Amino acid sequence: MLNPYFISILIYLAVAILAAIDSSLVSLQLLPFVNGLRWIRVHMITLGVLTQLIFAISPMLVARRNGHEQPFFRWDIWALLNAGILALVYGISLINTPVILLGGTLIFLATGLLMAHLNAMKSKSESEMTSDDGHPNLGRKFYISGLAFFGLGIIIGTGLWLGWPAMLQMKVPIEVHIHANNWGLMSLVFAGFLVDLYPHITGRNFSNPKSINTIFWLMTLGALGLVLGPWTGEKFFTVPGLLMHVTATIWLLSNVIKPLRGDKLLRSPGIMHLTASYFWLLAPITAAPLVLLDVPGVAGAGIEANAPQALIYGWVLQFGFALLPYFFSRAVNPNKKTHSLGGSWAAFWMVNLGGVLLWLSIFIEPISGLLHGSAYLLWAASIAVIARQIWGMLPREVVRLVD
Repeated sequence: MLNPYFISILIYLAVAILAAIDSSLVSLQLLPFVNGLRWIRVHMITLGVLTQLIFAISPMLVARRNGHEQPFFRWDIWALLNAGILALVYGISLINTPVILLGGTLIFLATGLLMAHLNAMKSKSESEMTSDDGHPNLGRKFYISGLAFFGLGIIIGTGLWLGWPAMLQMKVPIEVHIHANNWGLMSLVFAGFLVDLYPHITGRNFSNPKSINTIFWLMTLGALGLVLGPWTGEKFFTVPGLLMHVTATIWLLSNVIKPLRGDKLLRSPGIMHLTASYFWLLAPITAAPLVLLDVPGVAGAGIEANAPQALIYGWVLQFGFALLPYFFSRAVNPNKKTHSLGGSWAAFWMVNLGGVLLWLSIFIEPISGLLHGSAYLLWAASIAVIARQIWGMLPREVVRLVD
C-alpha cells in the first residue's frame, strides 16, 4: 500500500500545476478575474507538497539513524495535517475566521505530535546501533528545530486573520510568518535531509562531518534572528541572523560539493537540482541589504512582493524535484538496494529560467506582465515533468484506479 502522504503529494502537485498556470494566465491578462490566489499558489507547494514529504520521511530517517525498526504509520498526524490544510484553504478563500482558526489549530496539533514522535525515537546504545556511520541524531535535531519554527509560523499565519500580530506587537507580521517557515522550517529540514541522505545518495561523507553541529546552531540562531528582526523592527536581530544563516548555508553547500569535485555525479540532474536550488535562497539575501537600506532606484516593493515566489519555486520546489522521485522510488520499490535522485535537465532549465524571468519582471516594468506570466508557465511545465516522472514509478494497480 502506498503511503497516504505520497498520495496527498500527488494531489497537491496536480493543484500546484493548475495554480501556476492560473498565475501565468492572470499575468498575461488572459484570465484576470481569478486574480488574488497567491496564498493558494505558494502554499500548495509548501503546506501541500513539501510539508507532506517532511511528515512522511522524517520519522523514517530518524528511525534508521537511531537503529529502530520502521516506525508505524500515524494516521492521527496525517489526518490532522490534511484536515487542517483543507480548513485553511476553505476558510481563507471565504475569509471565515472560525474555520481559519480551526485549520491552524489542526496543523499545529499535527506538528506537535510529529515533534513528540521524533523526540521519542532516541538512539539505542552503541552496541545495538545499526546506523550506517554510527552517528545517530544528526538529522533529528534539524527536523525538531525546523518543526518548532513551523509551529511558530502556524500561530503567526493563523493570527494574521485574527488580529494577533497587533496584540503580540509585531512590526511586520507577514515577514515573521515567511521567515519562520522559510529560514526556520525549510532551511533546517532540508539541511537535515542532506545530512542524513548524503552518504546513501553519493556513497561519500560530508567533506567536514564535524561541522554539522556548528552548522545546526548557526542555522537555528540565524533563523531566530531573522524571525525576531521583523517582529521587533530591529536590524540588530536581522543582520546577525542573516550573516549566521548565510554562513551556515554556504558551509553546508561546501560539505556537499567538495567530495564530488571531478565526479560526473556532480553534473547529474539530481545533484544539480539540489545545489542550484540554493542560488534562489541566496539571491533574495543578497538583495536584502538594498531593501533594508532603502537604496534609491531599487524596486524594494517589487522585490518584497516577488522574491518569495522565486524563493518557493526556485529553491523549495526545485529541492523537491530531486527528492520527491527518490522517496517515491524507495516507497514503491523498498527491496531495491540503490535509488537515484529525481529530476531532469528539462525541468532543471525550466525551473531556473522561470526564476530568472520573475526577477527580471521586477526591474523591467514595461513587459513585467509578460515576464511574470512566462515564469509561471515554465514553472508549471517543470512541475509536470517531475509529476510524470513520479507517475511512471507508481504500481500498475494505482495507475489503473485513476485511469
